[in-house]
Amino acid sequence: MPSRAQDWMDQARRDLDAAGRNLECGIFEWACFISQQAGVKAVKAVFQHLNAEAWGHSVSELLQVLPEAHLPPPDVLASARELDTYYIPTRYPNGFPAGAPKDYFTAQKAREAITHAEAVVRFCEGLLH
Repeated sequence: MPSRAQDWMDQARRDLDAAGRNLECGIFEWACFISQQAGVKAVKAVFQHLNAEAWGHSVSELLQVLPEAHLPPPDVLASARELDTYYIPTRYPNGFPAGAPKDYFTAQKAREAITHAEAVVRFCEGLLH
């Protein structure tokens, strides 16, 4: 079976683009969530490249179970942990005591999420080449 690593990475890059577009439109919670998704897909591209399976949606957990030779540096792992915080509360109102996700996520948070996703994607792209 041919590797699908590039397909996963292409989608991670497209998700990053979508995150930027949502930031421009003021849909900050969705920019954060899509940034998290970009990180997950980039890491799953690495697993595909290594002919391994990856399950789950935690960017940091996926990075930490890569083979030792492919483990990320601390700054990339810190970015992954930040991305993990955007998986649920960006989408569900019950992630907060009152209000909806749209009431809690800001342009600054969205920019930070995109920056964290870019760090993870760059790291993963480096492992593919």
